[in-house]
Amino acid sequence: MPAFAFDNTYARELTGLYVPWQPASVPAPQLLFLNRPLAEELNLPLSVLEGTDGAALLAGNQVPEGAQPVAQAYAGHQFGGFSPQLGDGRALLLGEVIDRQGRRRDIAYKGSGRTPFARGGDGKAAIGPMLREAILGEAMHALGIPTTRALAVAATGEPVYREHPLPGAVLTRVAASHLRVGTFQYAAHRGDIEQLRRLADYTLARHDPGLVGQPDRYLGLLNAVCERQARLVAQWMNVGFIHGVMNTDNMALSGETIDYGPCAFMEAFDPRAVFSSIDQQGRYAYANQPPIAQWNLARLAEALLPLIAPSEAEADVKQAIDQVTGILSRFADQFERALREGQRAKLGLAHAQEADNEADDALVADWLAELHRQQVDFTLAWRRLADAAAGQEAPLLALFSEPQALQPWLTRWRSRCEADDASSTRGASPPTWTADRAERLRRANPFVIPRNHLVEEALEAATERDDIGPFERLLEAVRHPFDEAPERARYGEPAPAAVTACYRTFCGT
Repeated sequence: MPAFAFDNTYARELTGLYVPWQPASVPAPQLLFLNRPLAEELNLPLSVLEGTDGAALLAGNQVPEGAQPVAQAYAGHQFGGFSPQLGDGRALLLGEVIDRQGRRRDIAYKGSGRTPFARGGDGKAAIGPMLREAILGEAMHALGIPTTRALAVAATGEPVYREHPLPGAVLTRVAASHLRVGTFQYAAHRGDIEQLRRLADYTLARHDPGLVGQPDRYLGLLNAVCERQARLVAQWMNVGFIHGVMNTDNMALSGETIDYGPCAFMEAFDPRAVFSSIDQQGRYAYANQPPIAQWNLARLAEALLPLIAPSEAEADVKQAIDQVTGILSRFADQFERALREGQRAKLGLAHAQEADNEADDALVADWLAELHRQQVDFTLAWRRLADAAAGQEAPLLALFSEPQALQPWLTRWRSRCEADDASSTRGASPPTWTADRAERLRRANPFVIPRNHLVEEALEAATERDDIGPFERLLEAVRHPFDEAPERARYGEPAPAAVTACYRTFCGT
């Protein structure tokens, strides 16, 4: 039976936005990772994906039946500079499948060989970066953050040449779509309005079908993408995730996290944290992610303007600019609402009102300022609030070099929690420090994230020693981020400060 029941709407409907292409053959395919839960979600037969034949299929030696491989075209602002043609230099969209919930999902190769968009690159990928993408994607999924995911990683049996030879691999990626801000920039830059319109209508049909046919549907598309990105970046911020390369070609219109290249989770809290080796100026630092997202969305708005303005007359263009400016100006509020909602959950609050916003924002700001001043681990500090809620402050205070400095904040937090309890009991005697609050906190604040030193340990073992065991154990841990047990303690502990201080990630190309 076919492994994938492909439909290929992108290839059928968006001619001119791709180049048909075939993956490169590889000498010795070997399956390193198969995401069985995701395969089940996609209604894929495991029997076809496993074994020798499955390795050949997932390494690109055997194109799946029904696939129409294409290298997608897109442009992009990379670190602020515009490139009119980027495209899939080492990736191929195979087609789309409908999952068990009726959702259309892209299936794509990454690292499957040079395409016409390769720009001098070899089109290949190394095992380490592909396994990193598998770990990070599964971690984000388990945290409830929209993300692309790895279906499989297959070794190719051939070297990839970077600073030194590395074993090669192909990743099979699953996404709600691979439509990007850069896709719209590509179409708009070419000046083909009908192609741009087909792209926008296709995007609406996939991600915002309720807007299809509406007279203001392109404004609606911009607004919907802004709302999705506001929620997504707020979720990143609330788990300390730093994407590292927020170029416009890495912003998906679906609202999923895409491209786990130079990314990392922050340890000691620092708003200026940067882990990417290529971000020398800190453009994509932790605290810069919300304004960069808004900047990227402004580039999408520019690309959509020809569809929003009814004509090229000055008055019509001005009106369209005013309309998109109004939508973009709401991004900050959308982001702040989403961020605040997540922060309140992380504080254990359940019944906040609009009148509480200013005080709650100050409570969080002062908490983060103390984490920054004392260089406290972001993830563990939030997690240990659950212990404090249960009446055990010692684990939290042990994270601070000056624990007494936290006491005034803890007093404010207790008062806020008591007020929250009073709101829930409508005037009855409020319960304080209940097991219910501690449990809510443990559901909102993970114990396990993909700690950078453990990710590197797993990738080094797989790359240097053909030992996939550390990867598999880390993967199991990040798939259950809220579960804390003694045998999982090492997955919740930060790296030594000296390791974190010099940690850098790379794009893997």
